[in-house]
This record gives sequence, structure tokens and C-alpha cells, in this order.
Amino acid sequence: MQQYKTLCEAKTAISKCRHCEPDLPLGAKPIFQLHKDAKILIAGQAPGRITHQSGIPFDDPSGKRLREWLQVDEHKFYDPQSFAILPMAFCYPGKAASGDAPPNPACANLWRQPVLNLLPNIELTLLIGNYAQQWHCPNERATTLTERVKHWKTQWPTQLALPHPSPRNNIWLKKNPWFESDILPRLRARVREILSSD
Repeated sequence: MQQYKTLCEAKTAISKCRHCEPDLPLGAKPIFQLHKDAKILIAGQAPGRITHQSGIPFDDPSGKRLREWLQVDEHKFYDPQSFAILPMAFCYPGKAASGDAPPNPACANLWRQPVLNLLPNIELTLLIGNYAQQWHCPNERATTLTERVKHWKTQWPTQLALPHPSPRNNIWLKKNPWFESDILPRLRARVREILSSD
């Protein structure tokens, strides 16, 4: 595993990465947002097709809902000194039978820990979806996404498991109204607390 002295060095290397390109239907286009002073880390899955086209992370309906969950506008969300966006894979993985294909694990194996080592100011990590949760919480007793989200207090206030904000998860949100009533107010308060110290 390659180590980097500075985040700038790592970002340059990631931008040039073509390791998974043979497996990517639209080619390699690493998409991320990183700054050494970032306070909140968004650990997502992988860019979707819309995001691949624009080159802007969460530039899609999932991003709109995520910003609503956090109660932040686009200006603050895309401020890299506030939010680092580090998906489990940096490039669009293509389609699967239902939704997008899973992120290629080779990406996390190559990049994840070296980059995390260069983000010393993270106060809150948001784990969006199963892949991020399984990587960041390998010893977590909860085995399903719903269980991890429901037991949010086990990692609070430094880490929080979230469902994916994709419109595909509307059914999950309807089945689990406690997420919006119990967890989102605490998440929003925590985000305000962290960002107010900027």
C-alpha cells in the first residue's frame, strides 16, 4: 500500500489512477473532494452515472436529499474545508441488475487508508450504505444496514451509519420513519456544531 507525505500528493496520484479502468464501462474518472482541514467526512459508495458526467460528487438526486438531511446548502457542502467526500470507489462502476454495480474493492485497498491518514481534523464520519459501513466498522455486531442505523448511538458522536439517500431507498424510509424523526435532528445539530467552529 502506497503512502503519501501530503494530501496534495495523494490527490494528484488519485486523479491519475487507471487501475480499474478495464472494468469500468465509461472509463476511469476519479471523483472526490479532499482538503486537509475538512471536518466532516462523507464515506459513500461510488459515483453514479450523473455524477460521472458532471465530475461533481453527489451532483444528483441523492446529493440533493443528502444536503437536505444535513441542512446545508450547496456552497457549504462543496467547501472542501468543511466536507471531505471519499467514496469507497472513485469511479462509476456501471449498472447491475438493480441499481449501480458495487464499488470495486481494489479502489479501497489502494487508496482508502493512505488518504484517511492525511485527514487529521475529521470530527464526524458519515457512513453511507453497506459498503462504507462494512469497511469502517468491520467488528460491528449489527449485520444489516437497518440494524447499524438503528444502533447509531454506538459510534456517536464521531461516526454515523446512514442509509443511501438515493430515491431507490424511498421504501426503506417509509418503513423506518424513526430515521427522520429521531436521527436526523441529532445529525443536523451535530453538523451545525462542527461547522460553527470554522
